[in-house]
Amino acid sequence: MSKKNAKIGITSVVLLLALGGLFYTTLSEGTEYYKHVDEVMSAPDQWYGKRLQLHGFVEKGSILVKRDTLDYKFKIHSNGAVVPATYRGIVPDTFKSDAEVVVKGTLGPNGFTVEPNGVMAKCPSKYEASGGGAAAKSAPGTAKPSGAY
Repeated sequence: MSKKNAKIGITSVVLLLALGGLFYTTLSEGTEYYKHVDEVMSAPDQWYGKRLQLHGFVEKGSILVKRDTLDYKFKIHSNGAVVPATYRGIVPDTFKSDAEVVVKGTLGPNGFTVEPNGVMAKCPSKYEASGGGAAAKSAPGTAKPSGAY
């Protein structure tokens, strides 16, 4: 009977170690933090290289597009903190100055690098009261990029 108990014990330990290893590798690869710009920029060194979903607002007049490419440079701000961001790809129609955005990517010493398809922008006009919102007062053509670099 003791051999049977030993086999069950060893099998249980092996299964628990395998499950633990599987959980660790799955979670370490798929972990992504959701943070606001001011939270990250208060101590940016601790966030370098980690996968982040960064929430903030596109700084007014900061969107630059490299001529004849899909390369974007822009700044994201929240509560007085600002981080420069770079992105290569197609941006949503709602991506413009003062738009609320969530970008996926990694932070480095030179700013935030957005991964492919990592820009999500909200349309403020959908969430404001009709008639008096900022979207109703904005001038036509504000969806165009601020400049080229």
